[in-house]
Amino acid sequence: MIDYAKYGVSEYEDGLILKNGGTTIVGIRNAMNIRGRVAFDYRLHKNRKIIERFYRDAIETKECYYGPFVGEFGHFLLHNLPFLMHLHLQGVRIHYCGMDIHRPFMRDEEGRSIVAEFYRLRDFFGEVKPMTNQTEPPEDVVLEIEDFKRKARDSGLPFLDISQQELYWNALRNIQVGRWQHIYDLSKVYGDGKKNTAVIFPRKKGGATTENNGGPWNYAKVARTLSPHFDHVYLVGHPSLSADVEPDGNIEVKVSQNNADTLKYCAEARLIVTQHSGAVHIGAYVDTPVLIIYNGAPPIRGLFDTIRFRRYISERPLMYAFDYEGIENQLTSYL
Repeated sequence: MIDYAKYGVSEYEDGLILKNGGTTIVGIRNAMNIRGRVAFDYRLHKNRKIIERFYRDAIETKECYYGPFVGEFGHFLLHNLPFLMHLHLQGVRIHYCGMDIHRPFMRDEEGRSIVAEFYRLRDFFGEVKPMTNQTEPPEDVVLEIEDFKRKARDSGLPFLDISQQELYWNALRNIQVGRWQHIYDLSKVYGDGKKNTAVIFPRKKGGATTENNGGPWNYAKVARTLSPHFDHVYLVGHPSLSADVEPDGNIEVKVSQNNADTLKYCAEARLIVTQHSGAVHIGAYVDTPVLIIYNGAPPIRGLFDTIRFRRYISERPLMYAFDYEGIENQLTSYL
């Protein structure tokens, strides 16, 4: 039985959570039979030792290789970037392999890169749908990843290969939380202070409805709901993952592959509005409140994990709305 209060879940949020929607180690084990648990415990112990040895050696040598990261935005912001920022804070020189579009996030509060060497991977999300960190990239990207792995192994330095699915999913995500995490305040790097603006991530799901994300929204209507309350409403996000919305009055479309611009708009905003997705976690890096919009009735699958991981990188509670009237009510209450 999971103690939800232990993970910072409020009484209100408890009613929004799908009870089997978490991926704690206890929760994963409970879904297995006895034989499965024995095998799982053995693999978990082995992967835990690999990660702890990597961490110890990286701290001692002050240099390491880490990667490749080819996955979802939320996984980058919640399970990788806080770990990398923590290593950087400990004075570790990091040789990192990941997508170049994430480079703007990899800064300290002086604007300096937190990685000593960046093995950049091109943006391929227009070709392949991201999935955790198990995305299957195009062949040219696979070749670049293999080159990185060879260099990492040949270096003799500590190397954590996060393409190993079970090591990443079951072990690294859960072992680091609350132990080896730090975030830099990127609002000190991007933007020019808080302004009376709001940001919307118009996440494109087509006609699909999922327990994680809810149903699709009319983002033009969402923007019009926000527009009377703000001087500007900006729609931002990755072009291949964003719905088409026309600018209208103080509603401006800033969808771009340039995450430096996205960070600027988020850092200056008074509110970020998004479906239950990776964009939720940007607010933690720029100290901006987040309103989750979920088109449908709760509970929300995956929200428990969002809360239990996020609580170590942000003290701001999340807000929720389930229809357009709910958005208006939250704006009235919050503003």
